[in-house]
Amino acid sequence: MSDADRPLFRFDNSYARELPGLSVPWQPAKVPGPSTLFFNRSLAEELGLDAAVLDGERGAAIFSGNEVPDGATPVAQAYAGHQFGGFSPSLGDGRALLLGEVIDRQGQRRDIAFKGSGATPFSRGGDGKAAVGPVLREVIIGEAMHALGIPTTRALAAVATGAPVFREDSLPGAVLTRVAASHLRVGTFQYFAARGQVELLRLLAEHAIQRHDPGLAGDPDRHLAFLRAVAERQAALVARWMHVGFIHGVMNTDNMTISGETIDYGPCAFMEAHGP
Repeated sequence: MSDADRPLFRFDNSYARELPGLSVPWQPAKVPGPSTLFFNRSLAEELGLDAAVLDGERGAAIFSGNEVPDGATPVAQAYAGHQFGGFSPSLGDGRALLLGEVIDRQGQRRDIAFKGSGATPFSRGGDGKAAVGPVLREVIIGEAMHALGIPTTRALAAVATGAPVFREDSLPGAVLTRVAASHLRVGTFQYFAARGQVELLRLLAEHAIQRHDPGLAGDPDRHLAFLRAVAERQAALVARWMHVGFIHGVMNTDNMTISGETIDYGPCAFMEAHGP
């Protein structure tokens, strides 16, 4: 196989393969004029990707959603969420898609996902798009958190779409490509628990244990031990936020990862004055 014929991503999509019914297969929306705003070469190399190819027109086509790379199985994931004191039993990826999973150079499985790639069955009437400003905020704060040693999802790329996004005003649109240890959330478990779908819940738990706490596999009390491990990761993460004066503006259960990584830099801030 020549270099030109080699796949750009070596996807191994365990979520889509092992958990049928926990997501909806979906395709990203096409955009008229993709152009790269940001490309994370060091992260690309960490993931074993060809940075030279992806930091150009081909990358803009892929990271805008115009070209779905070979081996990808894009899906919109289902989850619920306790939001601002109330429970929303059906949320899901309203403007995001899990593109697939790759094994990085350290042998760790990592999700590659889009944010702002168009409406999905979970959009609840929204357009599924994102504006340049919030996308770049996620790039900047995510990389800052990473540099501070705080577990976080990270931006692989940000691509302008060449199309407007209509909010209070017309804004330039963009798509973020986000990398995470996984996009499994507390709300993913709530989605199936709220429906009494015990077997799907059990399947999800076994998948999550194998991915994030493989040392617990086979333990007769593994589900309780897994719950404790997740709680400890969340507590440690919030303590790290507090140590640097970071304020997460949407810390709902749909934005709390099982892996203990910071996710969703929507409304958020650092305190202007902070005494550690």
